[in-house]
Amino acid sequence: MAEYHVENFGCRASRADGEIISAELRHRGLTPALSPSRADVIIANTCSVTAQADRTARAFLRRMHRENPTARILVTGCYAQRAPQEVAQLPGVDAVIGNSHKALVPEMVQQAAAFVPLAALSVNDTFAHSELSMPQSGWYPDGNGQTRPNLKVQDGCGNRCSFCIIPTTRGHSRSLSLQTCLQSVRAFADAGGTEMVLSGINLGRWGRDLQPQRTLEELVSEILTQTALPRLRLSSVEPMDWTAQLLELFRGPSASRLARHAHLPLQSGSDAILRAMHRRYRPWHYAEKLRLIRETMPDAAIGADVMVGFPGETDALFEESFTFVAAQPFTYLHLFPFSARPGTRAWQLAQQHPVPSRAVAERSARLRELIAARNLAFRRSFLDRELPAVTLHVPPGEKARALTDNFLEVRLDACLPANRSVRVRISGLDDGGLTGRVAA
Repeated sequence: MAEYHVENFGCRASRADGEIISAELRHRGLTPALSPSRADVIIANTCSVTAQADRTARAFLRRMHRENPTARILVTGCYAQRAPQEVAQLPGVDAVIGNSHKALVPEMVQQAAAFVPLAALSVNDTFAHSELSMPQSGWYPDGNGQTRPNLKVQDGCGNRCSFCIIPTTRGHSRSLSLQTCLQSVRAFADAGGTEMVLSGINLGRWGRDLQPQRTLEELVSEILTQTALPRLRLSSVEPMDWTAQLLELFRGPSASRLARHAHLPLQSGSDAILRAMHRRYRPWHYAEKLRLIRETMPDAAIGADVMVGFPGETDALFEESFTFVAAQPFTYLHLFPFSARPGTRAWQLAQQHPVPSRAVAERSARLRELIAARNLAFRRSFLDRELPAVTLHVPPGEKARALTDNFLEVRLDACLPANRSVRVRISGLDDGGLTGRVAA
């Protein structure tokens, strides 16, 4: 029986695609390889949000061809969509399948395993074959070392931020139907699943393209009322999509089934930089959303993406951004340097107003120091308190780890199976997390 390996790069939405591909391949009778070096077919599900993401994918592909030269290698994802010819020229690559044709990946993997000749390039800009569908048998907890699966309910983006390549690599915004979403959640819950993560490229735009139009808060409400899912977590949601109606659900009768966790992309706290980025909010709009979220969920994890070194970011503009970030109730940040992407509006800006790499490194270090102190204070505030959590997949024989509803990882003092809903009493601090025990 042919063995396969899926290597996922990038965001939650990309990982969700990889989970579906893997589940569909199992459904078709293929077996996950114990390691990439033993796989008959390797699927690289790539990211292209930065130049570093491209380099990481290329390094992986070269290493796979070197370590497993007989394997057939298929490359999909955002890098495959953005630069298919470049990817196709890498040693060992048998086929390049863009996001536009991602739904064809399982069939092509099956063909590759049978040594059927493959189309070298499957890429266009219509995205007519982009929607993957999880087989209902695929929604079972910890089926692939994944306790908390991602349900990707939306793909694509029409925002056209000046730095972002995603509209090119993912296409226009597209939503799964309400019924398809509910069927997937029910299948996971009926199989004994505990927590599911609702994800999308621009999750807050879910439903805007459906007939009749729907909203994210309607989807969340329907999941809470029409399924028995114990806990739902929202992934990244743009600040202006945190509506009063969505926040009301975190105060409603089913609030205990919603993870107390909000992630709002910020990018910069400087109004001038936000305008140059073509972001659709101002710093004061963002701050008001955070105030309402913290008021609604006092113990919530609140995170953001922050970009450092956008073209034209002077020392003064960075200080404006830093001061804004320091004033907000963040508990963690995803920090990344600006990376010029060909085909974006910021590409030309980067040629005209580059920020020195040394300045980017120094600014990033200041932000890391700031958020490390904030995260430590946040974790410390839960000492000797109980929190709801779900146990995670760990290697056999290791002590259990659990993730609290407010996004804190806890190292427990006992061995427990994954996917168990528990209450944990926090006893200490760990490196980036907490220690504790299952409450009596």
